[in-house]
Amino acid sequence: MNGRTNDVDDDVWSAIGDPTRRKLLDLLLVDGGGTATSLSERLPVTRQAVAKHLGVLGRVGLVNATPVGRESRFEVDEAGLARAAAQLADVGSGWDRRLDRIKRIAEAIERDKKR
Repeated sequence: MNGRTNDVDDDVWSAIGDPTRRKLLDLLLVDGGGTATSLSERLPVTRQAVAKHLGVLGRVGLVNATPVGRESRFEVDEAGLARAAAQLADVGSGWDRRLDRIKRIAEAIERDKKR
């Protein structure tokens, strides 16, 4: 970690790395929320699997659950998602800087070859 406020949270990116969890986040963002039952009806996985995936997303701060009767309604935690997006932007900027440096080095090598 480098001390910046947007240090990469490996647990968040491990959670987002799962395609089912990404789809759940997409559905929650589009629909504004849902229950494990309503979400499982739109995915090729069981309600129990959806509940487990939502639990992972909740533990890393990407979704919030509100009890509604016998179920919970899940919504995207906008602050958690914003933190994840900021981390991704920070990682992207770091790679852009590295790639620019590699390009400059390669160009310098090419110039030296032509001399």
